[in-house]
Amino acid sequence: MIKFQFHGGAVALAILVASSAALAQSPAHDSSTTSTISNAVSEVKHWTWKKWKQARHEWKKDKAKWEGCNQKATDQKLSGRASWSFIYTCMTTS
Repeated sequence: MIKFQFHGGAVALAILVASSAALAQSPAHDSSTTSTISNAVSEVKHWTWKKWKQARHEWKKDKAKWEGCNQKATDQKLSGRASWSFIYTCMTTS
């Protein structure tokens, strides 16, 4: 039977290297992310009623978030497609 002995320093070093590699691979928030969101928001203004209903159906599964986003749109007196863009942003971010 083969015995492996690990020293605390070697294990800690392995964990440090692994976590550093994971952090290096995580994407940074940059302007391309912002422009992607901005493009998606402008596309929502051109959605058909059918596409809006499909998205709304999915978003309503998160009842608390859906109600919060709708209340914010109402507070800002948004309606129609203007509210669609706002709600899309609200539901798809954080």
